[in-house]
Amino acid sequence: MKFIDEYRDAGAARRYAEAIARATTRPWTIMEVCGGQTHAIVKFGVDALLPPAITLVHGPGCPVCVTPVEMLDKAIEIASRPEVIFCSFGDMLRVPGTRRDLLAAKASGGDVRIVYSPLDAVRIAREHPARQVVFFAVGFETTAPANAMAVVHARRLDLANFSMLVSHVLVPPAMEAILSSPGTRVRGFLAAGHVCTVMGTTEYEPLARTYRVPIVVTGFEPADILQGLYMCVRQLEEGRAEVENQYTRSVRREGNPAAVQLIRQVFRVRARAWRGIGEISQSGLGLAEEYAAFDAEERFGVAGRTAAESPECRSGLVLQGLLKPPECPAFGTRCTPEHPLGATMVSSEGACAAYYRYRRGERPPAAHPVTEP
Repeated sequence: MKFIDEYRDAGAARRYAEAIARATTRPWTIMEVCGGQTHAIVKFGVDALLPPAITLVHGPGCPVCVTPVEMLDKAIEIASRPEVIFCSFGDMLRVPGTRRDLLAAKASGGDVRIVYSPLDAVRIAREHPARQVVFFAVGFETTAPANAMAVVHARRLDLANFSMLVSHVLVPPAMEAILSSPGTRVRGFLAAGHVCTVMGTTEYEPLARTYRVPIVVTGFEPADILQGLYMCVRQLEEGRAEVENQYTRSVRREGNPAAVQLIRQVFRVRARAWRGIGEISQSGLGLAEEYAAFDAEERFGVAGRTAAESPECRSGLVLQGLLKPPECPAFGTRCTPEHPLGATMVSSEGACAAYYRYRRGERPPAAHPVTEP
């Protein structure tokens, strides 16, 4: 297919892999932050093309995976109320809460609906004025503009029966949390191209300077990823720590100013819990005071609830690049897509799901020492 095949060209992939091998003189561990990149790496065997000195680890780049278990419990509680129509993207329905998921809440009689845009939820609220309509606003900076627009639109329509359960997270603070961890092995990053399409690249520049790590904004196809790795390895070998942009066909340094302005109008930066990782300061978005009337947590009295993660699920280590999915004792046995212990086995962008789908038959690599966070 035009505009896709050129980024999956086998010849180009081999040339980039050869260039990486020629440039590499020392061992380097590089983390891709985006779950879409993780999926492509595992599906197309990008890591198999690299020299042994280059180790790829998978970061917290799947918004479904990092949504905390207590937020799922809040969603399930709200969705189970008879007066509520609960709207969500389909990828959240099978993410496990403490005892069940949204699909089970739907099976038990909850009015849970899959939508394809937050504006679909606004429309449903207009069509059902006697019902409370809640949209589950999950995601990184990528989905924040559309969710912000939905809130603005609902206020313009004076919809008193519309609200949002907000679980937005921000990528740069998570990267900083990984870099500041004493157990980290990460020496360079491939940053998520779609996030930078919205936010630009300036937020990454202080991270590169402070922690002396190269950060390469990268696309999602095999040739994108290999070119991004080549750019990252060259920086590492040359002792540079800069922000570079491989994904120039989509990303500009300033990002999308209109989208950024909308985010800053509707949301405010706040601390946010990340599933399997814990709370990270200034790593999330919540509704601004001006839009607090649309906050579903306050409307339904579920703010402040907490919940414990499954003690058997080790997805937090996977999300921090400290463990590969096959190294988890439960992988493929007690934890499968049909019976997941954690969200990384559910989401199409989850590292565990990618390994289960494409590499289940491979022998797990020899476990490396893991430093608990």
